[in-house]
Amino acid sequence: MSAIIRPINQDDQQKLAVLIRSVFEEYGAPLRNTVYDDQRTWHVYDSLQNVNAQYWVIDSDNEIVGGCGFYPTEGLPDGYAELIKFYLSPKFRGLGFGGKIFQLVIEQARKAGYQKLYIESFPEFSSAVSMYLRHGFYHIPARLGNSSHTATSIFMVREL
Repeated sequence: MSAIIRPINQDDQQKLAVLIRSVFEEYGAPLRNTVYDDQRTWHVYDSLQNVNAQYWVIDSDNEIVGGCGFYPTEGLPDGYAELIKFYLSPKFRGLGFGGKIFQLVIEQARKAGYQKLYIESFPEFSSAVSMYLRHGFYHIPARLGNSSHTATSIFMVREL
């Protein structure tokens, strides 16, 4: 399968939201008070304007099959950004695209001046949580910032 990793554009927003919501449904993750029911999920590109944030998509023949980015979520400590909306289509898992976009986000967050990345997740996404641990994230006991995704129960940080 072929695909490219590129910055998100405005036309990608709806396709990305559909992908994200499908992954929540696939894994049986909570649908309330999460990215799933957050209206900002439909406006990722729009939310990046005029802030120190970036987001990339994995594009396979004009189909959005993955994405990941970072964002300075309100209420995070100074020097922190949140790793946001890291999702892959089932047919693109295990092919190396997830690792590539993940490493790109880490490197670009560092270049943007952040010292730490924070992420929230769910037990249903245990394979992703395992990947975060392999890439230097560690568990912390409580939520940071105000993502408004109050259903999340796993909180992690990584030094940049």
